Amino acid sequence: MLTVCIILYLLSYIQGVSSSTTQTKPKLTLDECFEYTTFPFIRFSPDGQYLLYQTKIPSWNSNDFQNILWIYNIKQQKKTIITRNLHKSIKPQWSPNGQWIALFLNKLPANSSVHNQYQRSMNNYPQTEQYIYLYSLSTNDLLPVQIGKDIPLAFTWSNTDLSLYLATINTQITMDNNNDMNNEEWKDVIQYRQNKIYEQSSIYRIVIDEHNYVSPTKRSLVKNVSFLVGELLFVPLQSKLLITSVSPIIESLEVFEIYSIDLRDIVSSPVRLTDDESLESGLRLSIDGTHVLFLSRSLGSGRKKFNDTQARLYSMNLIDGQTTRLAQSFHGDIYDYALNSYGGLYILGQLGTEVQIYSQESLSSDLILHSGWNGTYESITVSNQNNFIAFIYSSTQNPMEVYITKHMDELRSAQAITNENKLFTQRSLPQSKTYQWKNEDDHQMIEGLLHYPPGKFQAKNLPLLVLIHGGPYLGSINRFLPDWYSWAPLAATEGWLVLEPNYRGSSGYGDKFLNNLRYRPLSLPGRDILYGVDQLIRDGIVDPLRVNIGGYSYGSYLTNWLITQTKRFNAALSGSGVIEFTSSWGAMNLPALLTYLMGGFPWEVPHIYQNESPMYQLDRVRTPTLITTGENDSRVPKSQSYMLERGLYYRGVPAKLITFPNEGHALINNPWHGKIKVREELKWLKKYGNQS
Repeated sequence: MLTVCIILYLLSYIQGVSSSTTQTKPKLTLDECFEYTTFPFIRFSPDGQYLLYQTKIPSWNSNDFQNILWIYNIKQQKKTIITRNLHKSIKPQWSPNGQWIALFLNKLPANSSVHNQYQRSMNNYPQTEQYIYLYSLSTNDLLPVQIGKDIPLAFTWSNTDLSLYLATINTQITMDNNNDMNNEEWKDVIQYRQNKIYEQSSIYRIVIDEHNYVSPTKRSLVKNVSFLVGELLFVPLQSKLLITSVSPIIESLEVFEIYSIDLRDIVSSPVRLTDDESLESGLRLSIDGTHVLFLSRSLGSGRKKFNDTQARLYSMNLIDGQTTRLAQSFHGDIYDYALNSYGGLYILGQLGTEVQIYSQESLSSDLILHSGWNGTYESITVSNQNNFIAFIYSSTQNPMEVYITKHMDELRSAQAITNENKLFTQRSLPQSKTYQWKNEDDHQMIEGLLHYPPGKFQAKNLPLLVLIHGGPYLGSINRFLPDWYSWAPLAATEGWLVLEPNYRGSSGYGDKFLNNLRYRPLSLPGRDILYGVDQLIRDGIVDPLRVNIGGYSYGSYLTNWLITQTKRFNAALSGSGVIEFTSSWGAMNLPALLTYLMGGFPWEVPHIYQNESPMYQLDRVRTPTLITTGENDSRVPKSQSYMLERGLYYRGVPAKLITFPNEGHALINNPWHGKIKVREELKWLKKYGNQS
């Protein structure tokens, strides 16, 4: 009897300690949420002995983000900082022999997109001297290599450690044309279409003096091209350069293609290799150097030739030009890929809310799903020498870190080599699960993520925030990325049950699910979302008197539409969303997407543009709405947010507009802006969210 009492006492004590430990784990705060570290880049060295990776963290004192480049010695398990000032968009590259790492430092103003670099080159030419930096593995020195005054766009090494190829914005042509325009006839008047044709690039070969790295390099012009360059890739076997063309304004997807330049015949024009009206990226050579692999994402065809598809992976034979789709049996969205030393592939693929690792050993073989952790594998790299695998991973319960494993069959035993987000493991995080419902109109099953407040998993009668992802060709997935855009963990911590719906048009559910969006870009996914709210109420999970909605970009498109369809929402959060489609089509930098989604131009299908525009139904709105936008947003012009605010003001509906200076569509230049956005959104929910 005494033994039984002792056992019961010990069990009670253990349960009490466990409960106390759980309860005392503090909740995530707003300040902590915005201290999260992300990893934009990882890559093994050619010999597999080192891993290069980048971290991005807020720098509050400088009103900016700090991009830090690290090198990790795998044998010694030691990491070293190379620079705290890595360029924000141009990624570093290992030299062919692995003795050098070439990189650019961030000397540009905060907003360093291609479009803004181009505008600065026009307005501020001549620029200051530009440098590419070489980090030596043998001496740990970071050596500047002078490359001229043109603004860099992309670069690639040749087949030696002593030369590379560099694409720049062609500032000299720009300057000459500006001089032509700024003559006595035109003064400072801008001719829009004529001005646009000066988006040109120059490609140079840079030869490095191995005896004097700090002296000016030998720079020879390879070719001027009549478009901006997105990526460069050197093909040793054919002595060619592969380049992707990009444009800051997407009026047609025909300007996004892959070209080749024959370095043995630079007089000839670049040869266009693709003609698929899609966005190509992620160029990589096959192990034998005979094929180029690339990711392709279509936004719809203006020539009725291609349908909307999720991101796909292709291989092009560089000898005969034949293109083959890889992973043909995969029906989801491909995030990233890596080649192994045997010529096989590792693919990061999204199905539903999960992004997992798959492999394909040959074109004819089936995909193999590797048993890993539930969640999201963000990026992957493979060593060609020892087949070590590194990846970035997170889930709703596990913050993002970098991991390494020796074998793919030991995926669950991978070891984290970073601990940047340890703080979040010490906080009581929301528990999440997938939730499914049916659109009763056409019986399509819809899925989303439910995030419960800490300590209230599976609870009933909770206040709801529907937080809608943008895109539309994206998806809410099982990962932990608390920021200004995907702040469901913080909202749940503040007591809200958060539903992130993967409405029609979301990735990860097949191409047909994506294509259904056409002709009904708001009304169809809007109904998907409303039926999800109905189901949550029927299941007793949600209090019907405390329902709220919000989203950013396309998520705000849907928010703006939904508050015209029902008065059930107590509060709305609208971030950079369209309110009237015709005016947005005329001013945005992505009109090709709207043309496709609507099924034509505004004069061809005016009824669709009007029926899908919330502006013409604004008289139905009663929901207090907080509106946010970037002052320099060219994707969804800020005028759309001003129109919404003015309409609600005249209607007498509580509304507030907040604008962020020096920000484009994404709030990525000043960390304070994202933090203030979420702070004010939480205040808005607290003020209106519980009022029916």
